[in-house]
Amino acid sequence: MAGTIPRDFIDDLLARTDIVELVNSRVKLKKTGKNYSACCPFHSEKTPSFSVSPQKQFYYCFGCGAKGDAIKFVEEFDRVGFAEAVEELAAMHGMEVPREQGPQRNAQAQERREDTYALMQDIQRYYYQNLKSHPGAVDYLKGRGLTGDIVKQFGIGFVPDEWDSVLKQFGNSFERQQLLMDTGMLVQNDKGRRYDRFRDRIMFPIRDRRGRTIAFGGRVLGDGTPKYLNSPETRIYHKGSELYGLYEARQANRDLARLVVVEGYMDVVALYQAGITYAVASLGTSTTSDQLELLFRSTPEVICCYDGDRAGREAAWRAMENALPLLRDGRTLKFIFLADGEDPDSMVRKEGKDAFEAQLAKAQPLSQFLFQELEKSIDMASPDSRSRLAEKAVPLLERLPDSVYRVMLREQLAKRLGVAEEQLERFVAKAPANAQAAATKQKKGNAGRPPLMRLTIAILVQHPALATELPEMDFRELRLPGAEVMDEVVRAIRNGSVPTTGQLLRRLENSQNAPIYNKLAELDLSAVEDNLAPELFGAFERLLNESLEIRYQELVAKQDRKQATEEEIQELMALISAKAGTD
Repeated sequence: MAGTIPRDFIDDLLARTDIVELVNSRVKLKKTGKNYSACCPFHSEKTPSFSVSPQKQFYYCFGCGAKGDAIKFVEEFDRVGFAEAVEELAAMHGMEVPREQGPQRNAQAQERREDTYALMQDIQRYYYQNLKSHPGAVDYLKGRGLTGDIVKQFGIGFVPDEWDSVLKQFGNSFERQQLLMDTGMLVQNDKGRRYDRFRDRIMFPIRDRRGRTIAFGGRVLGDGTPKYLNSPETRIYHKGSELYGLYEARQANRDLARLVVVEGYMDVVALYQAGITYAVASLGTSTTSDQLELLFRSTPEVICCYDGDRAGREAAWRAMENALPLLRDGRTLKFIFLADGEDPDSMVRKEGKDAFEAQLAKAQPLSQFLFQELEKSIDMASPDSRSRLAEKAVPLLERLPDSVYRVMLREQLAKRLGVAEEQLERFVAKAPANAQAAATKQKKGNAGRPPLMRLTIAILVQHPALATELPEMDFRELRLPGAEVMDEVVRAIRNGSVPTTGQLLRRLENSQNAPIYNKLAELDLSAVEDNLAPELFGAFERLLNESLEIRYQELVAKQDRKQATEEEIQELMALISAKAGTD
């Protein structure tokens, strides 16, 4: 459906949804103190580490780090997108999901979108029916070892060698032709003539996570070029956000222990027929961040299967770089490189399922691949060369989220360099390698203050109602590290009705500080829980005094240098008077 979902509606939807009731409908919860717990539905575990807070309306897993509000839970558990999760929750409450556009335009956009999906499904059925009347295409698929059942399951079809097969079948009006153009099924030349994009090809329907046909990939039967032709990007198809075969893999496996990323449609289909029902293809792109996030939502282990040539290793490197920020604890990325001339399709047909899965069992862990590739151009016997390894590796490792995994990789790097881990910084350029490293250094330099500010913001994030008792002011004027973050939190709380923690995090999800807020929502406040309001106001008073003291010292220094303005001198006198009154 076109249009964005209004923020007020999302707030209202979260306010109506009891996250405990929602999660309990899918995962059996047990009362543990003020919260509810269960074994995490997002990773395998024997001891419950998944906690749901009725007060915060927020869930968190201490094992894998999964966290979020009711909408996020539906996204992760049901493996759907944000809009679909909102629609599902809205349906539970009998609510219609509004869109920020006129009602008539909204209805028209929805109708057009439904027409688009229906048209693509009709074309898929047409291609499938065509296959039966073209023996050459049937023989080709049989020659590739495919059975009729697998062809039917994946909806594989055929389009004849005609310029207007689809045009004649489905383009019986200007509006229908325009819809065919919008879906990429027709092409228009410079003279305005419209004709079929796909001709004389085996057709592979590309389905979204709900099983709807959104695009096609076509393989030429003979020696024509291009060998594969794919649908262009459309309003319903973004190739960097979809994976061929993921729908079929989910249908075959309720719990996906792992997913294998391969390069071609035939690879996916051949593996599936051999009993390896957990392969997907990245649709001709390097495996993107969106695709990797989609993979990790479905399974904790992803194995990328590439050719062993230079192009294959470059593709693996790009996938690894895209995956680094997503590799929180519990997620694993591995690589397998096939011998020259082999692909998953040919290998599984020659050697069978067991042999292919034996290769998967030997897949190279990300850490091994990372260091192996970095060390190719480095003389590890030379201290100077080893320093270059650190310069290359540290910025990559810094892209990993805070996790045990990142600590382990840093330990591996230190071991390869032959130094203690704390000595790694000596092998990095004096100037920070990137902004994240610079931020880390700055954080260490301000180690004296953050605990107080951190406590203050954590209380506000976990108990937003307390913010209403703070003074009306621009908290950025505190001139302390974290003051801008505190100001953003208070503004978000005061922007509408007082939210729960889950609602607050949803309001702040697009902030650059969102990772900070997520961490503060998990911070253990049990030591101050019985005295929250006094703790908050006491912390705020100390922050205010710190800020005033910093300003006082600045003004004294300026006056000593005879650089203070008249306004600044008056401000200094007021501060001196205030300090005298408190002595």
